[in-house]
Amino acid sequence: MSEGKALSRVDLSGSERDFAELRDLVEALPGHVWSTDSAGQFTYSNPSMQEFFAVGSSNEEFDWLSRVHPDDREAATAKWRHSLHTGDNFESEHRLRGADGEYRWFRSEGRPSRDTYHRVTAWHGQNVDIEDQKAELKARTVELSLLVDMVPSHLWRLTPDGTTTLVNKRMADFLGLDLSNVSSLESVMDTIFHPDDVEAVGTELTRCLASGDRFSMRYRLLRADGAYRWMSGRAEPLRDQDGNIVQWFGLCHDIEDQIQATAALRRSAEKLAQATQAANLSQLSASIAHEINQPLAAIAADSEACWRWLSIDPPNVERGRRAAERITADVGAVTDVVGRIRALFEHRPQTRTVEDLNHLIDEVLSLMSDEIAATTTRIDTELDPTLLQVLVDRVQVQQILVNLIRNGIQAMDSTNPLRKLRIKTDRDGPKAVVISVEDSGSGFSDPDRVFEPFFTTKSTGMGMGLPICRSMVESHGGRLWVKNNETVGATVAFTLPIEVFD
Repeated sequence: MSEGKALSRVDLSGSERDFAELRDLVEALPGHVWSTDSAGQFTYSNPSMQEFFAVGSSNEEFDWLSRVHPDDREAATAKWRHSLHTGDNFESEHRLRGADGEYRWFRSEGRPSRDTYHRVTAWHGQNVDIEDQKAELKARTVELSLLVDMVPSHLWRLTPDGTTTLVNKRMADFLGLDLSNVSSLESVMDTIFHPDDVEAVGTELTRCLASGDRFSMRYRLLRADGAYRWMSGRAEPLRDQDGNIVQWFGLCHDIEDQIQATAALRRSAEKLAQATQAANLSQLSASIAHEINQPLAAIAADSEACWRWLSIDPPNVERGRRAAERITADVGAVTDVVGRIRALFEHRPQTRTVEDLNHLIDEVLSLMSDEIAATTTRIDTELDPTLLQVLVDRVQVQQILVNLIRNGIQAMDSTNPLRKLRIKTDRDGPKAVVISVEDSGSGFSDPDRVFEPFFTTKSTGMGMGLPICRSMVESHGGRLWVKNNETVGATVAFTLPIEVFD
């Protein structure tokens, strides 16, 4: 019995010692530790909290909500009352005013203590000073904002449904927007794009938002001074760990100077080509006239001599015969001249190499990228990855593709919002491959005449493009044809045989 009493005294002494150590630990913590009753009235606060608020250690009523910053008070009050009413954990970030009158950011957390009937009997919590963290975060935010505004591109951000939530200062200045009111951007979205690009941009952006595909296209934006400038725009989705899109981040570069330089270069090249063509034609015409004029003049002179020798009495047959022989020789000279001219325009096959047609198409599209971009045409490719390589004249096939792609682009009206060109490769049975170029234009008004030389529907065309393309294809042993599509546009396709070039 005495041993039992001694043990009880030892246990009690140990419990008191543990409680004292725990109390010393709590009171030494630099953070605010507190307790309230079930109604939220303070029953305990550690010295650190008492010192910050300059309150005593007694259980006097302490209205901590009156110390919350006015801008944060409503939210903090609602959360605290919700916890008292429901028993849910309390969590809040707000600014508290200390004894010196200065506000500091704190993260407050409280947990309920319950009895055996699960009734809340008390609340225990802590306030952690996060002022320095907030200041550091604010500094980093300012630094990031300055960095974003210094980027020499237009940066923007969208919600998953396409609502604009951010544009950088460079873009806002370009569009003439007030950065303090980002929502104002939505009211002008339909007016900042060139009228010819509005529908195309809207269609492509809607498709990307729905599919999650990368957005990439060229379009014209209206600058604050009323001038439209070409932009190269791109956007990528940001996804969470489950793969769901949470935001879109995009940028667009001003490429107006590049577009204008390319257009100027193209115009210069066209003028040079026209001048060269005219010079060559003039030189060729002079050469043909010179070479034919000499034998023709000789024929005229010999014809007159022959007539004169045969007209005298008696006729000088021998002299007339020699004049006729010279006429025959002169006719042969004219024939040789014409033959050389025909040979100049005859197609003479060049060295042929084994080529990957899909790769050849990609090269042509790369070479024509600026020309395609200037027309805001969308190019879709459906290239068969199992396509066999063929033996072709590489340059000629490139010329064919350039001509067909350019014809397709020109066939689509500039006001047509679709402006889509599809290039496809496939097997045409076991012995040939087929390449097709499909546009969304108005189609051929007279498909049966498109291969007639000099037949054209273009005001500046010569009507020789398709005939020359067909000649090149046929020189490879293939065939070329055209057809109007069932819905809209036309298709030009050609085949190249496999068995001939394997």
